[in-house]
Amino acid sequence: MKEAWIDLRAWRQFLAVAEELHFGRAAARLHMTQPPVTQAIAQLEKTLSVRLFDRTRRRVALTPAGEALLPEVRELLARAQALPVRAKAAAAGEVGRVRLAFVSTIGFERLPAWVREFRVSCPEVALELVEATGDVQLEAFARGEIDAGLMLHSPGFAPPGLERLAVSEEPLVLALPAKHPLARMPKLPLAEVLAEPLVIFPRRIVPSLHDAIFGLYHAAGLAPRVAQEAIQMQTIVNLVWGGLGVAWVPESVTQFRRAGVVYRAATEFAPTGRRKTAVLPGCETSLVWPGHTDNPALARFVRFVQEQGLSHPWAQ
Repeated sequence: MKEAWIDLRAWRQFLAVAEELHFGRAAARLHMTQPPVTQAIAQLEKTLSVRLFDRTRRRVALTPAGEALLPEVRELLARAQALPVRAKAAAAGEVGRVRLAFVSTIGFERLPAWVREFRVSCPEVALELVEATGDVQLEAFARGEIDAGLMLHSPGFAPPGLERLAVSEEPLVLALPAKHPLARMPKLPLAEVLAEPLVIFPRRIVPSLHDAIFGLYHAAGLAPRVAQEAIQMQTIVNLVWGGLGVAWVPESVTQFRRAGVVYRAATEFAPTGRRKTAVLPGCETSLVWPGHTDNPALARFVRFVQEQGLSHPWAQ
């Protein structure tokens, strides 16, 4: 059986009669005459096949069915009244959803503060977070499973085909076991560092950064001795602690304190040639999103991130 459709006007008339328990007063409240209100209630009861009011010459009372409907109708009309405001808020990006993927390195510092501040400024935008490496994010974009991503890459090498906003620039630093002989040197000889076994992420995770690190070795006439690959930076640091090798990691990873692991910056490397310090590759994190998106909440989040500015500017 086809369900009956009842417009909001009939429910407003029901609510007026239910609250006034008097057809005359309800009609006055609705700026109507009484007969149309009486007819509307009769038609509503006919449509529902349910009696909503007990009527006598002296009184009008809700039936149990009418009593049960009353709070539901109040909520329905309140929600209907809020719809125009809700629609304007959604168009302005104040209501909605942003599915955000992120690499672990941004989670060490900036992301937690962003999430907190954005949820305060836009409490009705659901910010759904999922940790994912760059290759996984690209697959998720292709499937339409995420709206934006925070990706790690070499400076200027963000994935093509996506809008991009650089949010963080930082150097790479060396992670090595605290008990390693190199860790006790005031200046690290780069040639000796590059001769050490290397713990690194697979190339598919961050191709541009992987190539930049390998380029450091090739520039010294060496081939990296990859001892182990791992996806997450925390895992890489833990493998360094285990003595499997050394690792080049973004500076932000130094906030991951692991007893038995030390981090050494470029200024702690022995001079090479005429340079005062070793020139190490840098890395960049960008917020990326599809250019064709029509998600106002995403546009609002992008503006929010843009207002935060670029973090960790550095120069070689």
